[in-house]
Amino acid sequence: MSLNAILSQGRTHWGTSVGSKKRLLEQISVFVADDNSQFNADDLFNELLARERLGSTGIGHGVAIPHCRSQQCTAITGILLKLAEPIDFEAIDDQPVDLVFALIVPAEAHDEHIKVLASLANVFNDDGFRQQLRSAGSDEALYTTAVTRAP
Repeated sequence: MSLNAILSQGRTHWGTSVGSKKRLLEQISVFVADDNSQFNADDLFNELLARERLGSTGIGHGVAIPHCRSQQCTAITGILLKLAEPIDFEAIDDQPVDLVFALIVPAEAHDEHIKVLASLANVFNDDGFRQQLRSAGSDEALYTTAVTRAP
């Protein structure tokens, strides 16, 4: 899976300020809905929040991959954020999160959902890649780094 296939520059945000996990999920929903009119931000927020209530999607090393399946979604959609300040995300390693890749997949895409999540976890397990994303400095640089340097 290529990040280029599911991410757009319009859904890449460096320096996003949020104070909590809930506010982050809300901001993700707004960013996605602003970039793609097929999404309703309130519905998407509720879908992401419902998934997060099942257990934290913080995978460690300051990374979270919030995700959900959605009836609103017709194609796998990703959004990448580098937070201005790390937030508590109840991650597996108890470390605060500053890199977030949210994933929204069509409701019926069960197998694809699992495959893309596994691929993302593998990509974000690379320390060098995470450091490059953290030092990007702008939306454009974050996007370019993500799509050209993903392991």
